[in-house]
Amino acid sequence: MASSSSNKLVFLAFLLLFVFSNNLVAGKPQKVKLNLYYESLCPYSQKFINDDLVKLFESDLHRITDLKLVPFGNAKVSDNLTVTCQHGEEECKLNAIGACAIKTWPNPKMHYWFIRCVEKDTKNWESSCFKTYGGEKAIRDCYSSNLSKKLILGYAKQTLNLMPKKEYVPWVTVNGKPLYENYEDFVAQMCKAYQGKAPLPKVCNSSASAKKKVLKLQVSYGEDFHH
Repeated sequence: MASSSSNKLVFLAFLLLFVFSNNLVAGKPQKVKLNLYYESLCPYSQKFINDDLVKLFESDLHRITDLKLVPFGNAKVSDNLTVTCQHGEEECKLNAIGACAIKTWPNPKMHYWFIRCVEKDTKNWESSCFKTYGGEKAIRDCYSSNLSKKLILGYAKQTLNLMPKKEYVPWVTVNGKPLYENYEDFVAQMCKAYQGKAPLPKVCNSSASAKKKVLKLQVSYGEDFHH
């Protein structure tokens, strides 16, 4: 009986070793953490979401990326937990809508496209984005309840506790490290940070050969800043 149990243990040990080794050979991707801290009515946040971040899903880069969107930006939280946004109440609303979209569709491949739709037309998004992507009841229910406030306060905590602290929006980090003025070059930075066993995404080869400098503009936190 003891011999039979020992044989089973040996068999299980070899099976686990085989599965572990097979995973290494297969090269399961090790995800690179890409975080975007933004606010909905900041034109530079809108540009990054619409024109730059879309590269993630229009290429094979998404397979090695763990994307996290954090809609709070330069907002402030008072002692009584009232949130005030840099661009007024409408921005607070759209930040909350973004938070509810992320809650409704946890998969970045789904909530990114809805948020991008909102950011492309912040005035008329309701007539087009719900029709295109759905989720209207879940997002409206989330927004009209206390859930949206809880979500925003959670994002506030993440944003305000950043180390090093956020200096402007959009604020982009790769594996927790801010890209500063090079945030629009996030593709190259993602490729550089990738340590997985699988081959690099094809976009990494093209981005290396097509590098170009772009004028960088950021939104400061100062009270006297106006768009």
